[in-house]
Amino acid sequence: MERFFRYTLALLISTVAILQFVQVITRYVFETPVMGLEEVAVIPTLWLYVLGAVNASREDTQIRANVLEIFLSTERARRILLVLSESCSLVISAWLTWWAWDYFRYAWRVDKETPTLYLPTLIYESALFFGLFFMSLYVAWHLYGHIRTLTRGGNALEVPLDHEHPHTNETDEFQLLGQREDKNHG
Repeated sequence: MERFFRYTLALLISTVAILQFVQVITRYVFETPVMGLEEVAVIPTLWLYVLGAVNASREDTQIRANVLEIFLSTERARRILLVLSESCSLVISAWLTWWAWDYFRYAWRVDKETPTLYLPTLIYESALFFGLFFMSLYVAWHLYGHIRTLTRGGNALEVPLDHEHPHTNETDEFQLLGQREDKNHG
């Protein structure tokens, strides 16, 4: 999955950049805008946003306000807080997915087209439903992992939290990247 998201997101952001570059050059340099380019640019742009959000859900790297963690003393308390927050996230994302499903069904039934190129708008209107659906699945997966960790118990859950040097996914990522660089250069 990592490779799929890496290459897909890179392709989408490159496509958006190229389309915007073409639009700026043709509009402001040649003073002849390309008709329908905005309609085409919407497709990779929306899919880029949505797949980026799905990737953040997959990696569990969404922006969070972890203010309450300051007041927690053990890993068990942090995991309980994670279960509560992931449960709220799952309820909200499932609710939004349901709304997106209704909109997807409407878009499918109406079968609209773009005004200039007559592209089916379902191409980009479906992104919201599919993105929210997969985000909900990843939130449910992370919730399951937190619950499983809590139910297994163990001494690791009783370890006091180090508020001076918190452990984050980013520190793991930097350590992993450092190990890869050492293998490549050493």
